[in-house]
Amino acid sequence: MHTKEYITAGKDLKQAKKALIMLHGRGAQASDILSLAPHLQVSDYALVAPQATNYTWYPYSFMANPNHNEPWLSSALDVVGEVVKDIEAAGIPKENIYFLGFSQGACLTLEYVTRNATKWGGVVAFTGGLIGDVLYTEKYKGDFAGTPVFIGTSDPDPHVPVRRVQDSTRILQGLHANVTEKVYPNMGHTVSQGEIDQANKLVFKS
Repeated sequence: MHTKEYITAGKDLKQAKKALIMLHGRGAQASDILSLAPHLQVSDYALVAPQATNYTWYPYSFMANPNHNEPWLSSALDVVGEVVKDIEAAGIPKENIYFLGFSQGACLTLEYVTRNATKWGGVVAFTGGLIGDVLYTEKYKGDFAGTPVFIGTSDPDPHVPVRRVQDSTRILQGLHANVTEKVYPNMGHTVSQGEIDQANKLVFKS
């Protein structure tokens, strides 16, 4: 099971008006995802990057049956929820809480916000989709109320099929998220400058 461990950067939580939760990919560290921050328009945000136990949020593919990824998947979702509570306790409301993830962290990001749809500040998923061998739509509830969401991915990507990205977009749109999906030909499993530009334009614009 995961323990709630995270590193912070940017503004102090008690002084910032906005916070960004950054979720790293498989085999990475919280410091790795934080290294994206200088490229994003988040200089006035508190940055919070949780660390997955053993450097992975769940053991198998995000497209495996969710039961095969337990108890790690539920524990990872719980950690994100606890971080949200910590941020709220510091005085930052949900509408000023933002999320960003890459790869496995992008999948976890989308899964958490869609299970808890509300008016968030914004969501960025660099190569990810909702989790499951199929999409269990009964798990997704709430109303994003126009929350801006950017999802970028490569075609092809070795881990994330474009079809799953497209299906995830439709589910988020059904919960009233304002989703922009961009598919980049042969981008590879990485974060591109084009994606950074889109995230800044669509999500971190204020």
